Amino acid sequence: MSVTEKSDIVLVVDDSPDALSLIHDTLEAANMEVLVALEGRQALTIAKRIRPDIILLDAIMPNMDGFETCRALQQDPNLSSIPVIFMTGLSDTTDIVRGLEAGGVDYLTKPIQPNELLARMRVHLTNARRAHNAQTALDSIGQHLMTFSDFGGIAWATPQAHALLAKARITPAWQVEQLAPQVRNWLAHKPEEGNCLKLSGLDYPIALKFMGYTEQSEALVKLEDGDRLTGPALLRQELQLTERESEVLHWLANGKTNREIAEILEMSPRTVNKHLEQIFPKLGVENRTAAAGVALRLIASAV
Repeated sequence: MSVTEKSDIVLVVDDSPDALSLIHDTLEAANMEVLVALEGRQALTIAKRIRPDIILLDAIMPNMDGFETCRALQQDPNLSSIPVIFMTGLSDTTDIVRGLEAGGVDYLTKPIQPNELLARMRVHLTNARRAHNAQTALDSIGQHLMTFSDFGGIAWATPQAHALLAKARITPAWQVEQLAPQVRNWLAHKPEEGNCLKLSGLDYPIALKFMGYTEQSEALVKLEDGDRLTGPALLRQELQLTERESEVLHWLANGKTNREIAEILEMSPRTVNKHLEQIFPKLGVENRTAAAGVALRLIASAV
């Protein structure tokens, strides 16, 4: 029985020898590679060294229990996207809710039924791969995008977003002590798409723009650089245009007609046309479509 064509790596965290034996045999029969940890701290150490594709986690263990372990995983940007399935003898609704709130994607009560476990693992492994593929695509586009859990922890971020966090000197400690509480409070007020949160306590201006929720119920936000030029100011600086020329080109790139641009900038359509006659040779183009293309490529590269 094979869950996937390749061998998935599964980290099983349980202090019960009987449970470990059953699950280990079940997963090996399904052509999966199995890593074993007896408690939470050991599990975190193993996960950081050999990143598993999925984690099966007992709730009650010595030293660090499963709930605390799951929260620690969620706070690590490199591990937070790994699906965690709780498997425990705790069957009360409060315990199930506690496990899901800690970041688990599923909750199974012991005794574990091997076929049910594998079926649930298939679903979560497939979802995790889809999310990873989407994130990889976003990484390649070069957007400053991030996702956050309801608790304010960073679940994922593009390389560009990580670079901007570093530029603003946002350390891991600041993320936990300052960023997470601000984001948690912001999300608790149910922001609408386009709403922004200006982060406080930083010397460098950074804002988060809410974009919606992912299929994993994580908040998708765009990280905005307060020192980065945008719109007409960006076009003016990069293309050596006058203030009025940059404004005309900005609205041209936004699909506006000469008449609409004239109304927005409070000038005549004839004046708009004269500005375009000056813009075209500066950009080395011959028509408005090509000029808009130059502006859009510049704006996209600066995002």
